Amino acid sequence: MPPRPLASLAHALGAAPNQDAALLALGETLSELDRGAQVAFFPYDARRELLRERLAPEGATLRRDRSEASLEHLPSAIRATLLGGASFAELGDRSGEFGRLLGFQTPLDGTLALRGVVVEGHLVAVLALLEPRRIFGTRVLDRFAAAVELFDLCVGRFWEREAREEAVRTLEDVTQHVHGAYVRRLAQLERELEVARRTPPAGVPAVPATAPAERVAAERLAAQQAESVRRAEHRAQKLEEQLAAHAATLEQTQAELLRRGETLRQTERTLYLIDRVLSLDAAAHDPRQLVDGLLALVGDDMQAQRCSLMLKAPDPDQLYLAAARGLSPHITEGSRVRLGEGVAGRVAASREPLLVRDVRDAGAHPLLRDQYFTSGSFISFPLVYHDELVGVVNLTNRSTRAGYTDADVERVRLLGLVIALVATHAQLPGRLVAHLEVA
Repeated sequence: MPPRPLASLAHALGAAPNQDAALLALGETLSELDRGAQVAFFPYDARRELLRERLAPEGATLRRDRSEASLEHLPSAIRATLLGGASFAELGDRSGEFGRLLGFQTPLDGTLALRGVVVEGHLVAVLALLEPRRIFGTRVLDRFAAAVELFDLCVGRFWEREAREEAVRTLEDVTQHVHGAYVRRLAQLERELEVARRTPPAGVPAVPATAPAERVAAERLAAQQAESVRRAEHRAQKLEEQLAAHAATLEQTQAELLRRGETLRQTERTLYLIDRVLSLDAAAHDPRQLVDGLLALVGDDMQAQRCSLMLKAPDPDQLYLAAARGLSPHITEGSRVRLGEGVAGRVAASREPLLVRDVRDAGAHPLLRDQYFTSGSFISFPLVYHDELVGVVNLTNRSTRAGYTDADVERVRLLGLVIALVATHAQLPGRLVAHLEVA
């Protein structure tokens, strides 16, 4: 996919007011890739286990149809892929059969692929792509995958917003219910106490000695009133306990709202960074300027005082230093590292990220002797695109006191995917090698 449609899509998704507008933007991107391809979006009802509705972009409008399709209609391997998200599952020779089930019209002589949209570990929707069969040329699915990744992020942002609004409505309903019950119960207790005060206690009224029956009746009435007061006080204490329990629930709800708000802010920040990366890719023609811009974006976002971006060299099993910030002066751009040697070399060989969290406990880590790392808290993350190693990004010396965490690794994972995508489509490793004359 050329970079300009991706940059345009990122901008459109960031400005989309709702999920329908985001889906229309995705459909427009698919139309630019192949006018014969079709895409449909199916919100998933987890309670009924149904794809309850079919949304399909048709030009500038969104067509809505009822859908009674169930995940149980799909093969077990396809269902497992959908529940995991992150990748398409292709139906192959059964594309026509399941295309009709999902409401696709002619032509059905194509390949159907399904992808689950997963938010916080839960399946919220299914995205279906039907592309014409091709003998030659790159498949639409391969060129469309990056656009779907951006759309997934946008769906997560809208899902978080809806969850937050629902939590606010629930909080308001609970607050009004508790306040109303408190006011009603308080008024009832005030009435009961007023009645108790108006009834004189035993021994206060002057009861003639010649009327023992009246004295006994007065004492009995006083005892009854005292028991009523005791019961009223007991009910008031129970009400206070209920109010305390509701207050604790409200505090938990507020904490959850704050957490969801922070998640939403992080998602919006990520979309902003992705837009910056794609805009940089579309505008930068000099490979030196592009690689410096990519490193600056991820380094600034992760607050790394020392960071470096290493790309795969043309020579087998080697990486070269493409860009760096804050490293020692004797480490020059173009320096080579073999796969399996040092932190970056081992991460490139294993293709698994390396995280050292605690600065105090990391002093004895054997990889800290590597010349690209000086602090005990760092992240080294492999850049992989379509199972091909692109390079490694290294982040260390965080400007804040806190060390890096698993949440930071997940954030770098998303940024790394976009950087690997941009570097691959811009042919950055090869172009930069020629520019630095390290080949």
